[in-house]
Amino acid sequence: MDRPAVPAPAGPRAVRLVDGLLAVGTAVAVLANTARLGGRLEAAGALSLSLWLGLLLLGRCRWPLAVLLLSVQAVIVFRTSGLTDVGWVWPVSVAYATLAADDRPGRPGLPWAAGVGLAELAFAATWETAVGGATPREALVSLGAEALWLAVLLAAATAYRNRLRWRAELDERLLRVARERDLEAGRRIAEARLDIARELHDVVGHTLTVVGIQLRVAAEALHDSPEEARAALTTAQQVRGEAVRDLRALVHVLRAPGEVPEDPAAGVPEVAVLVDRMRSAELDIRLETAGDLTAVPAPVSLAVHRIVQEALTNTVRHAAASRADVTVRCGGGRVEVSVTDDGRAPAQTPGATGHGMRGMDERVRALGGDFSAGPHGKGDGWVVRAVIPVPGFRP
Repeated sequence: MDRPAVPAPAGPRAVRLVDGLLAVGTAVAVLANTARLGGRLEAAGALSLSLWLGLLLLGRCRWPLAVLLLSVQAVIVFRTSGLTDVGWVWPVSVAYATLAADDRPGRPGLPWAAGVGLAELAFAATWETAVGGATPREALVSLGAEALWLAVLLAAATAYRNRLRWRAELDERLLRVARERDLEAGRRIAEARLDIARELHDVVGHTLTVVGIQLRVAAEALHDSPEEARAALTTAQQVRGEAVRDLRALVHVLRAPGEVPEDPAAGVPEVAVLVDRMRSAELDIRLETAGDLTAVPAPVSLAVHRIVQEALTNTVRHAAASRADVTVRCGGGRVEVSVTDDGRAPAQTPGATGHGMRGMDERVRALGGDFSAGPHGKGDGWVVRAVIPVPGFRP
């Protein structure tokens, strides 16, 4: 499954390259703007300040607040000592922007950048009026442009930080959707495997049981009643053929999902044939039906057939019963099915269930019905009962 492309973080070499370019750019910008604004270009003044501010930017990603504080301190020292006479805020533009754009948890960069900037402007205004001899109006004019530049820097850094947040949230959302899609695909695969296992268990288990019954009948009647033995073998052969048909239909669905298999699945109308095949000299099976069996919807019809099939298979294998009663009633917006025998209850540890019992329960629950299986309550015997609702079904 394709996953959304997530931008990889920049490597250390790329980060160092960007820091170096910003350091060189800052140094050149300080010198160029000093010359353009008519400031003094002296080795001990503008040149030293530009080199100092550029070197500090090499550590901006790791210590953005410390770099800003040291840069602001350098500008204040150089300005108050008379080594340079141009700019308070703009020489430190990169340091301000870096701190304001810092979006790492527990590091509120924007408030710190705004606070440091206001403090620097307040100090600059005080210095210009108290020491530089400028009038309040002149100080306001000279520092107004720098205050506006600081506001533009902080706004741009905030926009950049919000864009990074948006991209991170979008990437996280895409990854979450991909994970949920993977989980959903895994759930569907698990359900498909469960359906396949249930169908294989029902088909193979029933087929082996019926074939075993018919072979036993054929063996017992081989000498005394050859015709009966031949009929039993014919029935076993038919059951084997139907099992092969069911397995082919299942394989067809697996190979071409969404297509309808060529052979129809078993349903409620075939319950009578199923009962006839399971009936033997040792087990008398009686069938009682009510309602229009042919009107039952296909999913419910298949579930009823599989429940009767599995319940009778368990009776033959484990119960040592002499009689079983099968009841199927259709009407009143639901289908009721029960299989009761007079044999012994299966010996199971508490909470343990076989694949067949669990498969019957899963079939009924998937259709919104109720399933129960347990001792008869009236002496020996076991009863399997299921009620499956069919909205709008009133045969």
